[in-house]
Amino acid sequence: MNNNLFVTKRNGEKESIDLEKIHKVVTWAAKGLSNVSVSQVEIKAQIQFYDGINTSEIHETLIKSAADLISTDAPDYQYLAARLAIFHLRKKAYGQFEPPALVDHVKQMVEMGKYDSHLLEDYSAEEFAEMDTYIDHWRDMNFSYAAVKQLEGKYLVQNRVTGEIYESAQFLYILVAACLFANYDKETRMDYVRRFYDAASTFKLSLPTPIMAGVRTPTRQFSSCVLIEAGDSLDSINATASAIVKYVSQRAGIGVNAGRIRALGSPIRGGEAFHTGCIPFYKYFQTAVKSCSQGGVRGGAATLFYPLWHMEVESLLVLKNNRGVEENRVRHLDYGVQFNKLMYQRMMKDGYISLFSPSDVPGLYDAFFADQDKFEELYVKYENDDSIRKKQIKAMELFSLFMQERASTGRIYLQNVDHCNTHSPFNPEVAPVRQSNLCLEIALPTKPLQHVNDEEGEIALCTLSAFNLGAIKSLDEFEELADLAVRALDNLLDYQDYPVPAAYNATMGRRTLGVGVINFAYYLAKNNVRYSDGSANGLVHRTFEAMQYYLLKASNNLAKEKGACPKFNETTYSQGVMPIDSYKRDLDKVCNEPLHYDWDALREEVKTYGLRNSTLSALMPSETSSQISNATNGIEPPRGFISIKSSKDGVLKQVVPEYETLRNQYELLWDIPSNDGYLQLVGIMQKFIDQTISANTNYDPSRYDGNKVPMKLLLKDLLTTYKLGVKTLYYHNTRDGASDTSALDVKASEPLPRQEEVVIEEDDDCAGGACKI
Repeated sequence: MNNNLFVTKRNGEKESIDLEKIHKVVTWAAKGLSNVSVSQVEIKAQIQFYDGINTSEIHETLIKSAADLISTDAPDYQYLAARLAIFHLRKKAYGQFEPPALVDHVKQMVEMGKYDSHLLEDYSAEEFAEMDTYIDHWRDMNFSYAAVKQLEGKYLVQNRVTGEIYESAQFLYILVAACLFANYDKETRMDYVRRFYDAASTFKLSLPTPIMAGVRTPTRQFSSCVLIEAGDSLDSINATASAIVKYVSQRAGIGVNAGRIRALGSPIRGGEAFHTGCIPFYKYFQTAVKSCSQGGVRGGAATLFYPLWHMEVESLLVLKNNRGVEENRVRHLDYGVQFNKLMYQRMMKDGYISLFSPSDVPGLYDAFFADQDKFEELYVKYENDDSIRKKQIKAMELFSLFMQERASTGRIYLQNVDHCNTHSPFNPEVAPVRQSNLCLEIALPTKPLQHVNDEEGEIALCTLSAFNLGAIKSLDEFEELADLAVRALDNLLDYQDYPVPAAYNATMGRRTLGVGVINFAYYLAKNNVRYSDGSANGLVHRTFEAMQYYLLKASNNLAKEKGACPKFNETTYSQGVMPIDSYKRDLDKVCNEPLHYDWDALREEVKTYGLRNSTLSALMPSETSSQISNATNGIEPPRGFISIKSSKDGVLKQVVPEYETLRNQYELLWDIPSNDGYLQLVGIMQKFIDQTISANTNYDPSRYDGNKVPMKLLLKDLLTTYKLGVKTLYYHNTRDGASDTSALDVKASEPLPRQEEVVIEEDDDCAGGACKI
């Protein structure tokens, strides 16, 4: 290369490019890594240098050159690229590689309005100096390249207009810890700050996007999931839309229950007019969801719920379908269709399902969730009442339409509302669960708002985090981690703001949390068990039993200190009912693992002292937040050993953990022969998880005649899901090589290597609000 090229420095001066300086930086970044070539990175970068290039562009070229070399043969390039990116990021944030003293940094950020001023009010300079001793900035070097880019793009405090970045990751972690334990007494809080910082910064605890991006800033809304139920009046529908706008603008993913809205042609004001039906109001909600971007962190997204027996169901099921015209489609929402035992029975007996407008059948809609026997009694009664408007459709035809739309869009979801209420932490007689959320893992009580400032309505919030199973060496570690997670998230409920009174009242009454897991695929691989063959069933039973037991114990201990949540009496826990008491017993046929913890003693403690939190667990997708921990996402099998994720920051490659030693233990998604083993594992998890699970179904059409997945198989999986007590189904994934390759600009005739498959990111992970495929 021409060594006479000049570089433009940050101050505008020009000097000859110093190749030795570049070599020192790349050599530093490569230290301790295997199968990486400093010279190869340099050669790839130098080809792209030009006269007058600035120092920032040189560094970005080096980063990209290293990132382009990430492969299964040389996975450590993801750490080489990450270290170069960290070096560059710190230079942008601090003007130097070494971060400043924490207290000086916080003072500067508070003055600039980037950090919440309470930090300087709650903590002394001496305490910040002590926190500085907890910080290990070298932990930045444990991030993969994809993690650094996600941090830089979504989590680090910055000016999203100018691109200026103000902090690095370890300051993020320590200040999140400081904020979450600020209200503890001075004798104990520093110990909690240290332990929480260590758990988060070593990736044992995974934090969701709203917490990572928002805690320490003046914006105080950190709940990942918001559930809003619409009533059947204009005032209620308007109040719902208003609440959607407020929460979308503050980084939350939305679940909207619109199942009460009456059907097309229903009478209004005693027949003075007839109703325009659901679709215009769904469009209204869609507009509210898309009206705000979420501070540059993600776009708004929502899932809308309605019952299978709604009079308009045939029109509602096709709302995402690409066929049709805009007037009869609402494509920018996702949909959750609600089923129960009676619906499945009608299908299995080749019977009919009667469709009603909820406004025409008093009590039916509420009974659908609160009382299954009463629902069936009313349903049959209304079927036999000739005075009530209804439509009958073959159950098999309706189920097939649901499955066709689920398969063609991938994003028509399922909620088994009876399981959500019979295997629930809430007493359905007084606090029924009538919907889930954006990512189908939250199951909480809601009440429609009657008007915008209605304090009697109930908007449910859930605050999330996750255990990194890959970083846990013993199930005993759950005890300490559960205590930290529950205390931190419970503090968050008091720390954050509530833009809608109904959300504040509900949260203070129920104090709902949802702790999940990431890195499940790696956990199976390192324990030499698989998704598909039943070998993981016992391990999964033991793991999720330990997790839920220690979460409950942590909340019980917190209740002894601070009191139970005010609405504890509306939970089944208050009656001494544990998750192990209400699961579907069909599950015992696929897993006969005994219980290993003293549930009876815990039951008595909970009945005596209560729980600080009505719910403790939920399994979310964690797509982006798992990347921060270099973990496999949620409970899903990886599509390939390398995930290639396209985002607004470009294409990011990430290699599965310990690929070189565990490659033969990993079971890749499209190598799994059926959904059976996976659904068994989800059922085992659901035995213990008190909310629900973002569970997917996956199909490879090339396995079947004519490249078509048989409807019989789709319905069989649906029934298996129900039989095992699974509450919800999230994505329906269909293997499609053409769409998989689109982000890499590979010709359709050139399939990707099997170990590299593309995931196109749409939004963000549910542990951060919205979800992605």
